[in-house]
Amino acid sequence: MKLIFAGTPKFALAPLAAIKGAGYEIAAVLTMPDKPQGRRGVITPPPVKVLAEELGLPVLQPVKLKNEPELLRELGADLMVTCAYGQILTEEILNLFPKGVWNIHASLLPAYRGAAPIARAIMDGCRKTGVTIMKTELGIDTGDILCSAPVEISDSDTAETLSEKLSLVGAELIVRELKGIEEGTITLKKQGEGFVCKKVQRTEIDFSKPSREVACLIRGLSPNPGSFARIEGLEVNFFLAEEVGLTEAVPWGTVVTCDAKKGLIVACGEGAVRLTELQPAGGKRMRDTAFANGRHLKGERFEPVC
Repeated sequence: MKLIFAGTPKFALAPLAAIKGAGYEIAAVLTMPDKPQGRRGVITPPPVKVLAEELGLPVLQPVKLKNEPELLRELGADLMVTCAYGQILTEEILNLFPKGVWNIHASLLPAYRGAAPIARAIMDGCRKTGVTIMKTELGIDTGDILCSAPVEISDSDTAETLSEKLSLVGAELIVRELKGIEEGTITLKKQGEGFVCKKVQRTEIDFSKPSREVACLIRGLSPNPGSFARIEGLEVNFFLAEEVGLTEAVPWGTVVTCDAKKGLIVACGEGAVRLTELQPAGGKRMRDTAFANGRHLKGERFEPVC
């Protein structure tokens, strides 16, 4: 059986490696074009392209796949596996594969359809998410479900760490199911009612919210697109936060603790958060204990969101 793999970010690396390792013939790897990264705008290939080239696989990077279906038609593949590819597939493209197009999606569908299921699950305070293998149709993640597996969300998970967990689960599931797809012995299940989650964007932290909401927001947006707040004219980016108890009554946004041993603790509308990993503007990412060393911020207050 010949297949095409379509994916772009790190989340797609484990599935690609697993399919290759299982001995399936990968006719080509489809990924998004190289694009500028960082402040200097260095043209950088997507992670999937890097891995595909290491594995000796041909790579295709159309700007708009819908305008170039012949790229895939010429390969004569039996099916396609997609994993956070980044482009919507047209009916013409879906019809190119006799054994279908199968998507590895990072949620327990029908919940969290769309572009940012990992971040949104953390931001919403969910204790569990998972991976679903579904047959792709024209709707946004509405296709029939082949299988799924749950994954716990810990209080220390960020979008990055949870993505790594889900990627490994997705790799296991797709390799397990490919034989059944090939032999036509699979059983599909219709999805129930669900919802599409919106893309996430860099967000200013509102410390008037409860501590759990603040901590989950910071972790869900970490490391990208990120979250931030300002104090004494300094913009601080956040990467990791945890809920802590608060014994004194102080206004939200107030720095309760700022020292090299206990770190940086800020009062919220309910409770408080310890901002355990952060980055001052123009500086390096660091632990809060390093940030607090030599800074006298106790009693100061983070600025309210405009």
